[in-house]
Amino acid sequence: MALSKLDELAKIGQSIWLDNISRSMIESGKLKEEINLGLRGMTSNPSIFDNSISSSADYDEAIKKLAGQGKSTFEIYDDLTIRDVQDAADMFRPVYDKTGGLDGYVSLEINPELAMKTQETIEEGQRLYKKVNRPNVMFKVPSTDAGFEAISELLGGGININVTLIFSLEQYVRTAHAYIEGMKRLLARGGDMSKVHSVASVFVSRIDTAIDKMIDARSGEEKLKSFRGKAAVANSKLIFSKYHEIFSGNEFLALKDKGANLQRVLWGSTGTKDPSYSDIKYVTELIGNPTVNTLPDKTLAAFMDHGVIKETITKDAGDAGNIIENLKGFGIDVNEICLKLLDDGVAAFQKSFESLLNAIETKKK
Repeated sequence: MALSKLDELAKIGQSIWLDNISRSMIESGKLKEEINLGLRGMTSNPSIFDNSISSSADYDEAIKKLAGQGKSTFEIYDDLTIRDVQDAADMFRPVYDKTGGLDGYVSLEINPELAMKTQETIEEGQRLYKKVNRPNVMFKVPSTDAGFEAISELLGGGININVTLIFSLEQYVRTAHAYIEGMKRLLARGGDMSKVHSVASVFVSRIDTAIDKMIDARSGEEKLKSFRGKAAVANSKLIFSKYHEIFSGNEFLALKDKGANLQRVLWGSTGTKDPSYSDIKYVTELIGNPTVNTLPDKTLAAFMDHGVIKETITKDAGDAGNIIENLKGFGIDVNEICLKLLDDGVAAFQKSFESLLNAIETKKK
């Protein structure tokens, strides 16, 4: 049988995960079908759960039942999301086993209201880890100042972590070092580093959306226009280059010799926002080994239809720094924009979380 495009990508070192979760895709057999086609993992976030729970009746019966048991709105949210994640993780378990723990993960966001609170994030991560009780679940912690210590401490406790909302190169470097620190703690505590996995989720398309808007506002500058749609991929290529530098360094190699896994880069926010770009721009331009790309349903379907399997992440990697520097010469500082995108990203997840709790509150009645 011919390999599916997802299996072909896996052969050259890129795993495709789905950036969505819902009760209906779990129960209808759609998720199982996609796993059979080579889907290797799944990510969720508060916005995804808000959409799944608010805009369908799939959860209404369970909400009323849990409310009848006297559960609070947060407890109902907790039960619904954990059930979806557990069921999806069970479906991905054969992938996890077959790949020796490389893939087959489902990611669950730690309460985004704790994004700026280190100790609370650690405690909530530990609570969720015990309650979910699956080896193939990653818990998402944002790459905020408060998040980095939580990331190291949770990893040091043997918990798989998906570090989310990474935009800048600086954030990525801090994320990689937080992972290495976590592995050192795990080793010092007598833990098994080979059992712990992590990904660094770099958000891509939002960078182009922000920078293209700035470029479009300066309509008279023709040379600047040539940089439309280039910043996000350039930034990602710089991060991937830094990944190789850090994880081929002596500090990590000493841990690798004792069983530590690589922390792979995961490309997130890879749906195309600008209709003038290819609908698979942020897939085809970021194919490389070893990486993960988590795709919305629409982007996954588009790639299955007309995606081309070819390593591209190292192509023109030398130009990536020049693109960022040239933009700076025009007064567009990518790092500054990334800082704002991080703040906006945290705020958006907090807003979705609030909206989700409000929807559950309404459906309880």
